[in-house]
Amino acid sequence: MKKFTFPSPYKPLLSHPSLHCFDFTLLKYHTMNINLFSTFLFIFTILLQCTNHILLAQPASAPAPPGPTNITKILEKAGQFTTLIRILKLTQVGDQINQQLNNSNSGLTVFAPTDNAFSSLQSGTLNSLSDQQKVQLIQFHIIPSFISMSQFQTVSNPLRTQAGGSDAGEFPLNVTTAGNNQVNITTGVDNTTVSGTVYTDNQLAVYQVDKVLLPLSLFGPASPAPAPSPASAKSKKKKALAAESPAGNDVPADNSGAVSFGLNGVVAFAAFWFWL
Repeated sequence: MKKFTFPSPYKPLLSHPSLHCFDFTLLKYHTMNINLFSTFLFIFTILLQCTNHILLAQPASAPAPPGPTNITKILEKAGQFTTLIRILKLTQVGDQINQQLNNSNSGLTVFAPTDNAFSSLQSGTLNSLSDQQKVQLIQFHIIPSFISMSQFQTVSNPLRTQAGGSDAGEFPLNVTTAGNNQVNITTGVDNTTVSGTVYTDNQLAVYQVDKVLLPLSLFGPASPAPAPSPASAKSKKKKALAAESPAGNDVPADNSGAVSFGLNGVVAFAAFWFWL
């Protein structure tokens, strides 16, 4: 095997005594291996760049569409809303919310009372309500539009809920704000504060409240009885006077016949006496 020789410029350096025992043939093969590795690395780098260019040139696949919005699943994931979930299912209001969100572009805002909020109600409050009243109670917690926390500062009171309007004073719901994050709610029966955001996606906003919002029409004071009309009052007065009078004086007796008979009898008796 022919030994590897270095060009003449390197001979002075290689003439050093410390390199006399070094086999430069090995250096030749190491150099060849390094050159092969460098070539392979260069080719691999080019192929990698070409592959990346091809992949980037392809259109990115669209993200998978999100699943349909489900209010009960949102509340289940958040926890502490077991009673509200049960009433949403019982009244089927939960299904109505899901259909409205998934079949239209309209937004909703839901005030979600916690389990502790329902527990703080007087015993038997929910059981005393009819099925229709339970629907109204839950709908009173739903505003038919999306309202972010910052938008509460500019809304007009009273807010309209799905339970109905407030024109007749039945379902008034008013909000006030303090600072940027505090939202106070009043119904005319009770007051509470939004204590946190459970969920928001620019179509549905769910806010936690620590009290059940009680509408005035279901839990307000009973309305006073209307005053009777003047004609009705007079009629009642006449009936009362008639009831208090004696039975013999209800209809005045007609005594004209008795008086006429008595006068005629006196005249006939006087004539008979005179004839005798």
